[in-house]
Amino acid sequence: MIRTILLAVLGVAVVSTAYWGYQEHQEKNSILIKAENNYQRAFHDLTYNLDLLHDEIGATLAMNSREHLSPSLADVWRLTSMAQLNLGQLPLTLMPFSKTEEYLYKVGNFSYRNAVRDLENEPLSKSEYETLESLYGQSGDIQKEMRKVQSMVLEEDLRWMDVELALASEDEPLNNAIVNGFHIVNEKVEGFSEVDWGADSPQLQTNDEALNERLNGKEITADEAKEIALKFCEMEDAEVEVEETGDGLAYQAYTVMINDPEHEANIFMDISKKGGHPIWLLQDRQVGEATISLNEASERAKELLEKNEINDMQLVDSKQYNAVGVFNFAYLKDNVRVYSDAIVIEVSLQDGEIIGYEASAYLTNHQERDVLEPTLTMEEAKESLNPALEVMEHHIAMIKNDLGEDVLTYEFFGVIKDDTYRIFINAETGNEEKVEKLKNAEAVYKSA
Repeated sequence: MIRTILLAVLGVAVVSTAYWGYQEHQEKNSILIKAENNYQRAFHDLTYNLDLLHDEIGATLAMNSREHLSPSLADVWRLTSMAQLNLGQLPLTLMPFSKTEEYLYKVGNFSYRNAVRDLENEPLSKSEYETLESLYGQSGDIQKEMRKVQSMVLEEDLRWMDVELALASEDEPLNNAIVNGFHIVNEKVEGFSEVDWGADSPQLQTNDEALNERLNGKEITADEAKEIALKFCEMEDAEVEVEETGDGLAYQAYTVMINDPEHEANIFMDISKKGGHPIWLLQDRQVGEATISLNEASERAKELLEKNEINDMQLVDSKQYNAVGVFNFAYLKDNVRVYSDAIVIEVSLQDGEIIGYEASAYLTNHQERDVLEPTLTMEEAKESLNPALEVMEHHIAMIKNDLGEDVLTYEFFGVIKDDTYRIFINAETGNEEKVEKLKNAEAVYKSA
């Protein structure tokens, strides 16, 4: 009897386990099918967008009406954005496809810059039409290669889940039909002749590339980088490790790690090889309770800039996060705030120590500038503001607009009801260049 009961219980357990395993298998298959469907949709949408992109660029070449040219260029920008979106949904992160992504970005940026400008008063130049012709031919080449990949996917019923597994595998050489097809597309783009993207082309570079071009001064050694780091941190004797940064950055630099036994932490810095400029600093430590004010901490940040001969910087914003003060400085030229030349400094409110420093924007953008006088008076620029805005403060500022161009503006701080805004009005045209809603103080929530 007992034997019969045990066999029955064992049978039920086996059946239950089998059913559970079957359910798990079904759920796993369902997830895989859903992922595969999403990949297939993104891929075919990407191919379709590249078809439309080629056609739309071709249409711009045939247009003679500036009234229709701007919307057409805007469509080119929209299609490149959609192509980038679909590309981002494919499992290609482990595969070098950067040239194609960079190409789509540059096409989108070029079309956007020309779509938003006044083509009636500033029509496309001969070189810009030549750029469009180059883009038309190149987009046609990409279209053909992508069509080949699409045809192969459809004919051979290839699965994107196999691509994901192939990319995750460390086996070499990597052999997957879809991956190989995308490699061909990327190599095709890499072989394109250089396109003249126009006068604003520097903004198409990555921040690292732009920084690399602007760094100046003689090349320093690892020992000199160590000395610069210790001086910057106001430390004399400390255990220091210096290594060269890898190939991932466009600029060459030394990564410095300083052991800080006083705070039981490490200080990390990047110092450029060219010129020995401190680019960023981070102190990896816990900050205790605040014992100094935000104002005292801001003075400590100013001292750091002065000691390192970074002159004419004005504090334009300060915030407190728990026991850390964060201070934004902008270069001041003839009483004009140049916001692109910015440095951010973090100070511990526990002891006034510098625990963060970021100067890449300053090093990339700082240069001798001729600041023109505003065409409009402050009162004339103020007429462009929303009548409901109560202006509390105003300055003259130079900012970069959506096209990456330096624009002289009036900067207005004002309130509408309980919200604070910062609005930049073009000092020449009176147009709104940028509107920002400033964050209110965060509410503090305590558990019961």
